[in-house]
Order: sequence, then C-alpha cells, then structure tokens
Amino acid sequence: MPIPSKVETLRWRDARLELLDQRQLPERIEYVTCANAGQVAQAIRAMVVRGAPAIGCAAAYGIALEGLRFAGQERPAFDAGLERAFQLLAQSRPTAVNLYWALERMRRIWRQSGKRPPEAIAAALLAEAQQIFAEDLQINLAIGAHGATLVAHGARILTHCNAGALATAGHGTALGVIRSARAQGKEVSVVATETRPFLQGARLTAWEMTQEGIPVTLITDNAAGYLMGRGEVDMVVVGADRVAANGDVANKIGTYTLAVLAARHRIPFYVACPLSTIDRSVAQGEAIPIEERPAEEVLGYGECRWAPQGVVARNPAFDVTPADLITGLITEKGVIAPPDRRKIEALFGCILLERPG
Repeated sequence: MPIPSKVETLRWRDARLELLDQRQLPERIEYVTCANAGQVAQAIRAMVVRGAPAIGCAAAYGIALEGLRFAGQERPAFDAGLERAFQLLAQSRPTAVNLYWALERMRRIWRQSGKRPPEAIAAALLAEAQQIFAEDLQINLAIGAHGATLVAHGARILTHCNAGALATAGHGTALGVIRSARAQGKEVSVVATETRPFLQGARLTAWEMTQEGIPVTLITDNAAGYLMGRGEVDMVVVGADRVAANGDVANKIGTYTLAVLAARHRIPFYVACPLSTIDRSVAQGEAIPIEERPAEEVLGYGECRWAPQGVVARNPAFDVTPADLITGLITEKGVIAPPDRRKIEALFGCILLERPG
C-alpha cells in the first residue's frame, strides 16, 4: 500500500486544531491554531484550509473544539453553544458538500447522546472528528489504488487546482492516484495548470509534486488545449467539491473547460472523489450552489494589482462539468465509467465496481 504524503494539512495538538496555512505556500510553512468553531469557520472562509475533504475534517474538529469549550457548562448552555457552532460552520463555504456531510455526522453523535453529561458528549464528538480524519486517509489510499489501475506506464497526467494531501487528510484524491501509480513502479509525470485566480496549481500542486520528486510541468490555464492538441497529455485526473446524483461534477472553475477540451481530443477525463462528495439529494449539477468569491482575487494577488481601478470583475470559484463529459468517477469502492444515476445508486448499495474494460 502506498505511503501517505508527509504533508500535514490538519493536526490535533494540545486540544487545539492546527491548520497548515495554504495561503503562505510555497514560501513559508506556517500553522494557524484554532481554539473554537468561529476560528475554524474563518480559516475555511479565508482559504487557510481548502479542498472538500480537508474542509470536512476541519469542520468536524471545529465542532469538537466547541464541545470541549462548553464541556463544563450545564446541558442547556452546552447544547446552545453547539447549535451556534453548527450554524456558523455550515455557512463558511457553500459548494463543498463534505462540509455538510461531516457536520451531519457530528450532529448525529450529538442527537444520540441522550441525557449524557456535556463532558461525555464532548469526548464522543472529539472521537468522531478523529475517526472522520482517519477514515479520510484510508479512503484516499483506496481511491489511489483503484485509480492507479487506469494509469499506463509513462503516462502524462494533467490535473487542475489541488486535489492532493493538502486538500485531504493525506495522500489526496487526484494526486493520490498519481502517488499510487508511482508506488506501483509506473513512471508518471504531471502537467499542473496554475489554476487562476488563487493559483492552487502553481503554489500547491507543483509544491507537493516537487516535494516527492514526481516530475511536474506547470502551465498557464489557457495552455491546456495547446498541449492536448500536440499529443502531450495522456489523461486528465481532477478532484471534486460536489457530485450530483446523475454524475455531474462541481469542481474548481476551469474544470468544465478542460473536460470539453479533453473530449475534443479524445483524452480520458477522470474525477477522483470519495463517496462523501456525492450528494444524492441534488438531482443534477445545475442545482449545486456555486460560490462567488471576492472580486479582489481576480484584480490582483497579494499586494500586486494588475487590473485598472473601477473595472468590474466576476469570480465564480467553481463550475459544473456534465456527466457525459466524464470518462469515470474514481471512488474508494471502484470506478464508475461512465457515471450515471443508476451506477451511483449501485455504488451506495456497496456493490464493488470493476475496472472498466
């Protein structure tokens, strides 16, 4: 089994949650310490932590922090504090469904607590958050194992944004496929799009790959079609923030463009995602809420501004790729190729899917 990346995106230390500040990478490795749910919610909004699975893990720990904070209170005050924490965290980012999935798991622990004292409930909430974190790592390893079977020796894999250890509890989803393929002895290389405007590909994916000695070539977002047209891309593997019941996928803005280009050039386009990213309550992609982030992220970066004063900017953070442009979903239970409603329902029926022929 592949060895998980040494990147620590989240860590629990001395009853506090420490988050690797991804805004500082690759220049500096710094951690932000969170002592309550409000600080975790702010870290999620500010992109200290990002990536759907990592956001879910962080939110679970945010509830655990609040449980510990109110553990010495009477039950009514404890319950009121927890409810505020759930509401606050649920509002931090709208598109990544893992956030709501993790919060629902934590809420279930709370609901099932009966008349137990706050101290016991707080301990149970922390145990559940730690379980969510541990499960995510194992899920990523399973996704990597399934996905690696699709990767040919010498494959040149294009990926968008960052779906690696930095976006999860470890190993990654899309980058987990790449790590697992390399662990099988396959020589692979990565083409990483810079991923405007927040540069997750340039700052994060390129950093992860160079840390592990995996060959990576960084390109501008609008160079992908050029490389595909020259036959320099063998497959595309990306992550996901939410998958609808019919297989439509919401992911970082620009994913839809890559899927259209891949279809034009007959290049396989795969989405690596855990089951927790599949939202069967949403029938199709057009119903997925798309986050609009501040326009300032488009007008410049850091202290550098390149757009003229007064210009109007749009900054949707995600787009939706229709299922018919997706070769397959790579999950911890197998590969759905091509994805559709029936196959997704079968997946949740715990049917292990075979590798597509």
